[in-house]
Amino acid sequence: MKLHLTVHDARSGRDSFRVVRPARPPVHAELLDDSWYLNAYLDREAALLMAGLWTLAASSPRTLVHLPLRTAGGRPPGDRALDLVLLHHSLRFAPAHWKRLRARLGPGRPRTVDLRPPEPQEDPDGTYPRHADDRDRFHQHIHAETLFLTGSAPLFRRNAALFREVALRGPAHPRTPARHGHYCREVDCGIRFRGLHVQYADPDGVSPAAG
Repeated sequence: MKLHLTVHDARSGRDSFRVVRPARPPVHAELLDDSWYLNAYLDREAALLMAGLWTLAASSPRTLVHLPLRTAGGRPPGDRALDLVLLHHSLRFAPAHWKRLRARLGPGRPRTVDLRPPEPQEDPDGTYPRHADDRDRFHQHIHAETLFLTGSAPLFRRNAALFREVALRGPAHPRTPARHGHYCREVDCGIRFRGLHVQYADPDGVSPAAG
């Protein structure tokens, strides 16, 4: 799985950080801040990109992985549309510093990485992972129109498989009332935070939120 990226280095106060972005942001992708859930609508290309970026976040604990989504899919910027940043908990980056750091990012330099695709996992209930004794959960913050998901390398790696499942199974999912009309998965963030509902959306269609 090849990812074409741009790499940016910038300082925030006394600290320097590396930010990685896709060289070409997805066209058909949205991340929306709704009342009960955080909702992501992705076509196959966007879901595969997400799988790659979450795999990258698992293997790059000193890097902020940034996916610009607020203007994807032709939707104008608005209060409900969010970008996404993935970061390892050991980086100890404060989301309050993101707006200033983001403003200092230049054009970056191109880089291509080759990653092993995430391994498929058993998923009886549509959620990765859901175990009563599993305390390794994502922490989330919303700041400067950006959703920050902070977690461990194993957690990013496990959930990367979720997005690959959406990319591979979503296009063939029957659109019938008995099957709820769509294919979706959920990133479980525990009881303290809202879950991230990930739904496959046809590239030539309209997401439920946009309709």
